[in-house]
Amino acid sequence: MSRAPRLELFTQSSMSGTKKQSSTDSSDSNPWDRLGSPTLLWSPTSGIPLQDGLYMDARFPVQNMPIQTDVVWKRPKEICPFPQFIVDGATRMDVCQGVLSDCWFLSAVASLSLYPSLLDRVVPSGQGFQKGYNGCFYFRFWQYGEWNKVRVDDRLPTRNGQLIYLHSSNRDEFWSALLEKAYAKMKGGYNALNMGFPHEAMVDMTGGITEVFMVASPPGPLGSFLRSLLQKGALINCANSQGPLEKSNEFGILFRHAYSVTGLETIKSTIGPVELVRIRNPWGQTEWEGPWSDKKGFEWNMVSAEEQKRVQRIQQDDGEFWMSLSDFRQNFEMMEVCHLSEDTLSEGGIKKPWKCTSHHGQWMPLQGPPQFNLTLLEEDDDPSDPKLTCSFLLALMQKHTRQRGVLFPVGLHIYKARSERDFLSSRDLSLLSPVLSSIKELGYIPRRELVLRGHLAPGHYIIIPTTEETNQAGEFLLRVLTEKGNNTIAAERPGTEANLPVVPMSPRLAGLPSINEAKDLFMKHCVKGSYCRPLDLYNLLTEAIVKGVFAGSEKRLSLEHCKSFVVLMDSQGMGRLDLTEFQALWEKLRKWTVIFMTFDKNKNQSLDYQEISPALSAAGIQVDEFIVQLIGLRYTEPDMTVSFPGFLFLLMKLDSMMRKFQSFDMTGMGMISVNCRQFLHMTMYN
Repeated sequence: MSRAPRLELFTQSSMSGTKKQSSTDSSDSNPWDRLGSPTLLWSPTSGIPLQDGLYMDARFPVQNMPIQTDVVWKRPKEICPFPQFIVDGATRMDVCQGVLSDCWFLSAVASLSLYPSLLDRVVPSGQGFQKGYNGCFYFRFWQYGEWNKVRVDDRLPTRNGQLIYLHSSNRDEFWSALLEKAYAKMKGGYNALNMGFPHEAMVDMTGGITEVFMVASPPGPLGSFLRSLLQKGALINCANSQGPLEKSNEFGILFRHAYSVTGLETIKSTIGPVELVRIRNPWGQTEWEGPWSDKKGFEWNMVSAEEQKRVQRIQQDDGEFWMSLSDFRQNFEMMEVCHLSEDTLSEGGIKKPWKCTSHHGQWMPLQGPPQFNLTLLEEDDDPSDPKLTCSFLLALMQKHTRQRGVLFPVGLHIYKARSERDFLSSRDLSLLSPVLSSIKELGYIPRRELVLRGHLAPGHYIIIPTTEETNQAGEFLLRVLTEKGNNTIAAERPGTEANLPVVPMSPRLAGLPSINEAKDLFMKHCVKGSYCRPLDLYNLLTEAIVKGVFAGSEKRLSLEHCKSFVVLMDSQGMGRLDLTEFQALWEKLRKWTVIFMTFDKNKNQSLDYQEISPALSAAGIQVDEFIVQLIGLRYTEPDMTVSFPGFLFLLMKLDSMMRKFQSFDMTGMGMISVNCRQFLHMTMYN
């Protein structure tokens, strides 16, 4: 499929795509409208909605895509006579970019396709357009330690009978196009893929851990470093940001565009061995034009046909090319590396050095940071290391950052421990210095996943993940990768220190019923136990508050509060919540109730004005003094206090609006661009 070239933004810290304004805005038309008014059926066996006997995904966010003129949604059987899910195996050649600026995602898919076992987990086999076909396909993506299934129908946007987004070089093959649609659904729509980061896509599709390196200064000789990474099964992306957007250098390398590093070979030539890097452009075209290139690389005349066949060199404009290490260093600036552990990667020929242990944890207000015991016993098998140390990677991933609407500035510290089950008191921490700390070089940084690489002598250590601000509440996933079978366990707190108050956490003390009790209330108050309207929620919450420690506060609860609770959690725009949405709301309300009780010092069921700001910080929401003043004017009672229902209402508004902002802030730069209709939707339906 021919198209005008599109380029993507590659920032100093990440690779991404550049958002392009389409001729027709996504909010002004709905592509499903072009299909007429279909008759919907319900399959009692599959439990999925059907249109003309085929599955139709009513939850796909069609409103969030860069709609352009003459776009028609078609199933593969309407695009070609004999569609196939996968033809001759899924390979990197099946990943060709369309009009979306999502090379960051495509480069990750191209890297993933090098390992069939990885790809098979994301793209489950056994799906197709023949026996059992019903228009439904599913894929799996990794989220916070779990593999989640995402189901989509096979309707794809086309123009003039051609796919307009990701497609395979084989017109009959559709696995890559459907994978892109599933990923778009998870992220919030095709428009969300216009900006992104390769390392995020690689983590979502592998469960790996990513690092960023400067090509000019790798931790060791470049060739040895790349070879070691590839032998360990790492996925590697590279890019050059040292030039203007939508331009290329004199040798055809595009600036601010993500490429995949797919191999490193020592090539036998008539002038001796030459070390070459194999790279792929996810566009499926537009290649390097310097030495050893497909277009102008006369150097290949010095290599025998047998040797070229050994390294699978193909001389055509397919997006894949070779270049020397020196040219790689000159033409690329940064690399993003995704490390895989043995429980993720099972390919033959891979050394698989990384052993992984994972821990789910949380920061609690006034509890002090959690601690984890790390025991390093077996040194690396590295003859060049005279100190006989143990290599490891620590990865601290903040959970639910999109829902929370903010990234905490976080840090990782490692202290020497006295035993394998040691715990450091606050006094210990005031007297000791960490043997390794991320903040010494980076400071506290607001990053979705912070990675710390280290080498330490065998022994016992304590890992402490921290937030820059104290009394913040949030969840995280800590992963520890080591080359040998070293051990990590959660440290047990020996007892609450005398000067450290305990946050009430039991269901009864938390002020609201447990999630199971709330489910019973849902079945009691809501329409046929199927969905919850604002009035249902008002009656439900009133009963829950009356029976708990906040009895009397129900008088401050209003129907207007409950309307906002419903519409801010309503993903379908129906003015009601299903059970899943209700349970998500209830989890938030219970968490915020704990924070309210923590900062309600005089236990009068209200927060004083000066208690509002630290309570918001504990909920993971950072606002400046001006916003706090506005909150005081808008959300407090006449005596400048915030009631219990008012606090839940305030947190719900802030949480939702910040999540909406972040969903539009696709570059993470703290700025968004919305049209009038999107602005009205955000501000009016809340």
